[in-house]
Amino acid sequence: MASLGDIGVSALINIISAFAFLLAFAILRIQPVNDRVYFPKWYINGARTSPRHTRNFVGNIVNLNFFTYLTFLNWMPQAMKMKEPEIIEHAGLDSAVFLRIYVLGLKIFGPITLVALLFLVPVNVSGGTLFFLSKELVVSDIDKLSISNIQPKSLKFFAHISMMYAFTCWICYMLYKEYDTVSSMRMSFIASKHRRAEQFTVLVRNMPHGSSQSVSESVDSFFKKNHANHYLCHQVVYNANRFGRLVNRRHRLQNWLDYNQLKFERHPEKRPTLRTGFLGLWGKKVDSIEYYKQQVKEFDQYLSMERQKVLKDPKCIMPAAFVSFNSRWGAAVCAQTQQSKNPTLWLTNWAPEPRDVYWKNLAIPFFSLSIRKLVISLTVFALVFFYMIPIAFVQSLANLEGLERVAPFLRPVIELKFIKSFLQGFLPGFALKFFLYILPSVLMVMSKVEGHVAFSVLERRTAAKYYYFMLVNVFLGSIITGTAFEQLDSFLHQSPTQIPRTIGVSIPMKATFFITYIMVDGWAGIAAEILRLKPLVIYHLKNMFIVKTERDREKAMDPGSVDLPETIPSLQLYFLMGIVYAVVTPILLPFILGFFAFAYFVYRHQIINVYNQRYESAAAFWPHVHSRIIASLLISQLLLLGLLSTKKAANSTPLLVALPILTLTFHKYCKNRFEPAFREYPLEEAMEKDTQDKTSEPELNLRSYLADAYLHPIFHSFEEVDLVEVKVDKNPDTIPSQPTTPDHIPSQPATPDRIPSQPETKPASRSHSPSPSHDLHQQEHEESATVQHYEFGPPANVYHYGYEHHENIFHYNMDLYEATQHDAQDYVVESPRGYYHY
Repeated sequence: MASLGDIGVSALINIISAFAFLLAFAILRIQPVNDRVYFPKWYINGARTSPRHTRNFVGNIVNLNFFTYLTFLNWMPQAMKMKEPEIIEHAGLDSAVFLRIYVLGLKIFGPITLVALLFLVPVNVSGGTLFFLSKELVVSDIDKLSISNIQPKSLKFFAHISMMYAFTCWICYMLYKEYDTVSSMRMSFIASKHRRAEQFTVLVRNMPHGSSQSVSESVDSFFKKNHANHYLCHQVVYNANRFGRLVNRRHRLQNWLDYNQLKFERHPEKRPTLRTGFLGLWGKKVDSIEYYKQQVKEFDQYLSMERQKVLKDPKCIMPAAFVSFNSRWGAAVCAQTQQSKNPTLWLTNWAPEPRDVYWKNLAIPFFSLSIRKLVISLTVFALVFFYMIPIAFVQSLANLEGLERVAPFLRPVIELKFIKSFLQGFLPGFALKFFLYILPSVLMVMSKVEGHVAFSVLERRTAAKYYYFMLVNVFLGSIITGTAFEQLDSFLHQSPTQIPRTIGVSIPMKATFFITYIMVDGWAGIAAEILRLKPLVIYHLKNMFIVKTERDREKAMDPGSVDLPETIPSLQLYFLMGIVYAVVTPILLPFILGFFAFAYFVYRHQIINVYNQRYESAAAFWPHVHSRIIASLLISQLLLLGLLSTKKAANSTPLLVALPILTLTFHKYCKNRFEPAFREYPLEEAMEKDTQDKTSEPELNLRSYLADAYLHPIFHSFEEVDLVEVKVDKNPDTIPSQPTTPDHIPSQPATPDRIPSQPETKPASRSHSPSPSHDLHQQEHEESATVQHYEFGPPANVYHYGYEHHENIFHYNMDLYEATQHDAQDYVVESPRGYYHY
């Protein structure tokens, strides 16, 4: 059992680690060469197009303005400058509400910490029970500050019950206010946003169709009959997963072609070559440019045949479609009502925003979804209990005294003071963090197998699985297995009737383990988050060995988004630990409070400068956060009820019975009052927005706006003229033109109308970018880096490649090569916020 000295060693190690991470971050962030790693959000928003340049080559890599090194902590006040409405405009509502969770933690635990330390700690210290039990149980000085130190049948338990009522009332009050605020923010956010494709579109699944009609014809006839006044158009769903993999293979070939082109341009005196054998180690030696030119040409012919197969084969058309309406009201009625007498047919749900669609799972047959969910549920259940083994091992490290009594031969190895402090104060929390490192990725794969069709839903389902795992293994598992190891000698030498008493005394003692976990994960772990060491190394390795064009640099810079599947369950674990131990062992609360304050600063900085959320769910995850904080309240109440029963407090224990009932009643009220705003779209709001649109844009052609909003990204790989087979007519008053020859070349690149579903976000101004200055004269010499994409031969077809896991859609020209002819084409990147031309 960790003593005060062990906790001090752990605190020292983690404080030093956190300070080292922060110092390294403060130095690295002001170096020009790291600008794209620590400020990528401003590049994506268009506020920056390249790092600041100086006349000095060294100054382009290392910051020569030594004055900036004296202000290395200015990132903290800078992170607080942006107000919440600006954060919503800059990063979205999801990011703003995510930050509010940390603020909620500060609002909840700030007053609770003050009251518990002033009132409960003196009551616990005055108990004196552990002084008499120290010969039977493994105890430490910290345990004397917990409820375990109170004598059985003591009237002092009324203080703990009173505090539990007071804390519950305070937490419920704060949760109600926050739920009300977040739901209002969500409705205001949806109302303030301009037209979005998902507001007019419904995803329809499990559609019946006879042999005489295709899926498209069935959808068209059903909605023309049942939604005649509002139905506009539809887009069927193709099983294009295999074709998508082929497109990715073609993209890799094109990358090798681009690489060899640029290599030849830099050294025109020598053409690049390769060997055609395994890994290029042997085989015939050929010209690389000619080889990849031929490979791309042959692969394009194969892709063309595969595309026709997807479009023509009825088996590739899934019984699902994105159905669009001419008004938000019509879409809301369809999405929120039953369409058929058979409730398992014509199932309708709101369509995710196009960026949020997980296209692979749309091809999953509907009847297999239930089987998949059952299999994954059983797998998650098995995984949770499989992880009990390493968790139990971690707890054995945290409770060496119990093992020493059973296995005395281990005593010489672990009795050295520093080693013992390290094993008990630092290693358990670090080992547990290590075991949890790969788990979110595994759970995400499981969620994808379940068949969810939106990234936001995948992340919420993964977060739910991770939360259950944290609850069972990290929290309950640590308490149960830790108590067993800790009091192993006592369990072996006492009668079975005394075991409940021993557990009742021992559970509060696990606060020492959770204190070490908070310091490892919540202090050093959060400091490591802002350092971004892994992305920093990966970016520079890619920039050194892979990046050849600005497109490659954009991909290498990809900052990702807030890791909600891992971060939110971890946050909920902190709420759980704080609420459970607020009455039981209040000394843990200052550590919880320190975590919420530090993490708020760090994630505020990351959201403003780094993360780029790939979708916007308008805070759809908030009801899950609320429900799990309520669950933490219930667990704390039941745990205290069990503890008092082991303390034989028969006079005071019944007073707690009403508390879980009142908490559940409060939760049900909040669920009925606020949750509909996160599940449905009010018809009143929909009608109001439709009326505004008709007034402001009476001539708007919604059909053109929505026609290809939900077209599978891989079909953007081909000329618009060839998409007649998979797209609806954008103009209801004209007849679609027939496809032209395959050699047709569009006269201009696609316009932003091709992606009308993306949210409209104004680029942040350069003056608001917090990127640090690197040189006193940098403003005079600032320039944009221009990288051209060099190609050989006459222009051929234009190919558009969509990446499923990235917001950006990259466009480039593919040419038929001739060794003597060079054409340089502009490289264009289409992003949700506009176009970048290099």
